[in-house]
Amino acid sequence: MVGVDPSEQGISVARKHFPHLRLALGSAYDDLAAAYGTFPAVISLEVVEHIYSPRDYARTVYSLLQPGGTAIISTPYHGYLKNLLLALTNQWDHHINPLWDNGHIKMWSRRTLGALLREVGFARVRFARVGRVPALAKSMIAIAEKPAP
Repeated sequence: MVGVDPSEQGISVARKHFPHLRLALGSAYDDLAAAYGTFPAVISLEVVEHIYSPRDYARTVYSLLQPGGTAIISTPYHGYLKNLLLALTNQWDHHINPLWDNGHIKMWSRRTLGALLREVGFARVRFARVGRVPALAKSMIAIAEKPAP
């Protein structure tokens, strides 16, 4: 297992609490597969909404997987009813606060995240919503498979 994060502070905190894990500075824009090899699973939690180049990110996740491997990717959920409720309750600015340094720069739907993952070669892309009731879920989780040869 390898943990990679572009935040020196994040890696420092993780090393303090989990000194036995292999943790490194890096990002989805690096050639992580060359540095760490491939894995049967890649877990990326609440990252894709912070990425400027989503195709580079998706290609990196894909390259880290062994054939037949599974990617698990979570991102905040944005559906019509949730977005409408945020707007009607005047919570939109708080929710997507543009003053948040290094905050969310992309909002994903099942359709757009699914299209991105399929575009780079993933198959069997499916989704689950988590946190709260489904229409107001906090996050959605994409589960996608790298085809076996």
